[in-house]
Amino acid sequence: MKKLLLFTVFTVLSFTTAVAQQINFGAKAGVNFATLTGDVDDASTKVGLHVGGVAEYMINEKLSLQAELLYSMQGAKNEYTETNSFNDYSEIYSEEATYKLNYINLPVMAKYFFTDNFSVIAGPQISFLTSAKADFDEVYTITTGGSTTVETESISDLDIKDALKSIDFGLNLGLGYKLDNGLNFEARYNLGLMNIDDSPTEAGDPETSIKNGVIQVSLGFMF
Repeated sequence: MKKLLLFTVFTVLSFTTAVAQQINFGAKAGVNFATLTGDVDDASTKVGLHVGGVAEYMINEKLSLQAELLYSMQGAKNEYTETNSFNDYSEIYSEEATYKLNYINLPVMAKYFFTDNFSVIAGPQISFLTSAKADFDEVYTITTGGSTTVETESISDLDIKDALKSIDFGLNLGLGYKLDNGLNFEARYNLGLMNIDDSPTEAGDPETSIKNGVIQVSLGFMF
């Protein structure tokens, strides 16, 4: 019985050691080019950052699995302009909004190396919303009787977290390149698959659909 127990412990430790030797750990950071798609008028790109850690398990020379834990600054920008006029009176209303959505992203990526250095990357990602705020800059330009008046109003860091779902799910697709010294580069697109809008709707109104879309360009190093 003791021999069997010792053999089992030895086997488990040997397997664990063998697996651990095939796991590489590292860190990565880079730039996000984020936007929101769906029922968002005139959304444009918001630039942010991402940073975090990486663990890569080499299945064989051609295939690996890479799990990541990333802090990611996402969101979007949009601009809106409306003009009203009557006789000698005109009013131009313009608004610039910035939506700042910060997530903890947990992607699990399959990497296929079609050369020693280049790889194709694909895999799912689950994200947890940590904060969501919005900035609004409003400008009213009023012209009447040949006289023009400009009024401005700004709102900063308006909390909109309650209007968004706390969890998002997406799919990553991209390319990678690694050097023998551990330095590596990646470019990927995260396609949001879930509607993140959680704002209440009136009875009979159509449901609003908003999804994340992020291009990530990363620089990493495997230790």
